[in-house]
Amino acid sequence: MEILLVEDNLLNQKVVTFNLRKYNYNVTAVMYGSEAIELFNTKKFDLILMDIMLPEMDGFQITQIIRQIEKESESTNRIPIIALTANALDNDRDKCYSAGMDEYLSKPFTSDELIAVIDKFFPRQ
Repeated sequence: MEILLVEDNLLNQKVVTFNLRKYNYNVTAVMYGSEAIELFNTKKFDLILMDIMLPEMDGFQITQIIRQIEKESESTNRIPIIALTANALDNDRDKCYSAGMDEYLSKPFTSDELIAVIDKFFPRQ
């Protein structure tokens, strides 16, 4: 499985990448929205893990651009986007869903919690 991780904190990138690679997931990590959008346009990903608070543009904006690209290309495969955020308020979850995200995981989270959310979209055999 190809996963795009959009996360500006290098330590968080390393921890998430390390944990996902234990499950044989391929992870490409980027820090900026422009990188995420460029990669989304040039490489096929099965899943996106999206931090909310990012420099340049936030995770909501990036998600909306990705959803617009999918709509304009008339893609039949909507890529699951999971929000990763330190904000744990109920209205933050609603904002994630309104922006076009499919699931929400509040930081800090465990490896098991991350895998459980991914399993909702891609159950392991």
